[in-house]
Amino acid sequence: MRGGVMFGRLRPLVAAAGRPLANPVEPRRQFRTGESRQRDRFRGYEPRGSWDFGKEMAEFRKKLKEALPGSDWNPLGISKDLPPEWADIVIVGGGIIGWSVAFWLKMKESQRNAIRVVVVERDLQYTKASTVLSVGGIRQQFSLPENIKMSQFSAEFLRSINDYLGFFNEPPIDVQFNPMGYLFLASEDGAAVLEENVKIQRAEAAEVSLLSPAQLQKKFPWLNTDGVALASYGLENEGWFDPWTLLNALRRKAMSMGVFQSLGEVMSFHCSSTEMVTEDGELINFPRIMVANVQMPDSIEYSPIKCSIVVNAAGAWSGRVAEMAGIGTGPPGSLEEIRLPVEPKKRYVYVWNCPEGPGLETPMLIDTTGAYFRREGLGGNYLGSISPTEDEEPDIQDLEVDHEFFQEKVWPKLAHRVPAFESLKVKSSWAGYYDYNTFDQNPVIGAHPLVGNLYFASGFSGHGLQHSLAVGKCITELILEGEYKTIDLGRFSFDRLIKGEQILEKNII
Repeated sequence: MRGGVMFGRLRPLVAAAGRPLANPVEPRRQFRTGESRQRDRFRGYEPRGSWDFGKEMAEFRKKLKEALPGSDWNPLGISKDLPPEWADIVIVGGGIIGWSVAFWLKMKESQRNAIRVVVVERDLQYTKASTVLSVGGIRQQFSLPENIKMSQFSAEFLRSINDYLGFFNEPPIDVQFNPMGYLFLASEDGAAVLEENVKIQRAEAAEVSLLSPAQLQKKFPWLNTDGVALASYGLENEGWFDPWTLLNALRRKAMSMGVFQSLGEVMSFHCSSTEMVTEDGELINFPRIMVANVQMPDSIEYSPIKCSIVVNAAGAWSGRVAEMAGIGTGPPGSLEEIRLPVEPKKRYVYVWNCPEGPGLETPMLIDTTGAYFRREGLGGNYLGSISPTEDEEPDIQDLEVDHEFFQEKVWPKLAHRVPAFESLKVKSSWAGYYDYNTFDQNPVIGAHPLVGNLYFASGFSGHGLQHSLAVGKCITELILEGEYKTIDLGRFSFDRLIKGEQILEKNII
């Protein structure tokens, strides 16, 4: 069975009756308000006296037309932000992953409006969204071929972004890509792993160079190479770009293709279920999501959306969404007990100024200690940080920044590697969330083996932005065609959680 788990011969015990919620290939005729074809018996009639009967009838016809479905006026005053009553596919989460999936679904549909897609997002200002609070990096320097290929796909997409997301007669989209590459530094202990990673990257046609300490010093004279045994430097398709521009371009294009945007939060699912028993007598429940219940903002009102498929692209909060479908809530020892191990992790980003710092050719540098930095525009500005250790993990209840963390953990490491940073001055800072996969720090992608109409696209652990464009297309292929075609992401399925088989990425920042 493709992408699932085989339980042996099963025989159904209870099957929930139902009919398909939507036919994705059959065009739907929508009700439209039109002009009456009946003869207006009062046309031209002018009554005697001061009462203008013709004017009153015109007002009446106008009011009647406005009251019919398809108009803006509604006698009940229902919010325009209410989602549609049904959809073929509901995407939970309107970040970069969710909108990428929505875009590719519309790109791949057989005809216009063949698939009704709704994206549900609770914060359309994106004040706490991981997408816009990231540092915008893209790199090929990973240790897993799948991650390398996804970054390569995204880099190619960004190169041709206006062919995909541009609009006729409008200025071209500029994501402000800075192709300065990534520079990974390794100590003596990490040199062998770095060299092995580069072999994997080169096997996938990535242009990556290995540099000795002497070569590093010559190319980057501002760098202190103390403690560095080897470095890898990306020569193409690496750098950073503006996440906000890409998110808005994807969203705008997808909506122009017919995707519905709904402001609200999915709070629960209504599921039907089929129970089956294995040869060993084990009872297994196969739920199917039938309705997604969306809570409207600043309201106790819920709006149900009947749906055929749900895509969980809720980022740091995707574990909670999975629990709504019963995933991770079953009895001990059962498949239903295995949860989606994705949790929010707070990460700080600091911006500083250093007029004597590295020049415009500075790459995104990742130190042997895990500290990183890159340039931020012109004028001697930089940004960077370091991921805290497990014991240092900050509270996720808010996005407040710990400034002492920079002083004690980040600055000493940066100043050691770049002596000019001894005189830096912090200008600003922010915090954002990683959708952190605690199992193996790699994404969970594909359908759940029990809740067959629930698809995952989460747990990227800081790599979601750079992989979003590839993931959106691959998930679309899996949904519409039943298999991956562009990149085989089968190893990232939920099945590995059931089997307890980790797929570890060695190049985590």
